[in-house]
Amino acid sequence: MPKIKTIRLTKEEKKELIKGYKEGKTHAYRKRCQMILLKADKRKSKEVADILDCCEVSVNNWLKRYEAEGIHGLKTKAGRGRKSILNTETDIEAVKKAVQNNRQRISLAKLELERELGKEFSIRTLHRFLKNLMLVSNELDGVPTNSLTR
Repeated sequence: MPKIKTIRLTKEEKKELIKGYKEGKTHAYRKRCQMILLKADKRKSKEVADILDCCEVSVNNWLKRYEAEGIHGLKTKAGRGRKSILNTETDIEAVKKAVQNNRQRISLAKLELERELGKEFSIRTLHRFLKNLMLVSNELDGVPTNSLTR
């Protein structure tokens, strides 16, 4: 019978993990905090995996990462996921110009941008880019955001 891999947590670590489990920004982070808390209760990886609906390899991998990096190791690292089509640094001027030229017809602005930038994207992508651009601009200007802009 294999030995159950457990982890000993200090009061501070346990407190941090509970806070992460209850108040974490993403579901994945909260789930990882819960995973470590369950392993600290001397549960088998298979049992934790069944509770959290994942595989036991994931449980063991996150446990190793927690041991190596602490609670910060449970956060999703930057650079994961799909890269954005429109880049804030390179495409911002072209987007501003196209939207100013076609204020009433965003679909025409999209077509103009696709021709100019040589990229294909949806109107939804353009809306999302403009919304994020507005949020960043407001944040820099110190304008508070409300539920309407999110």
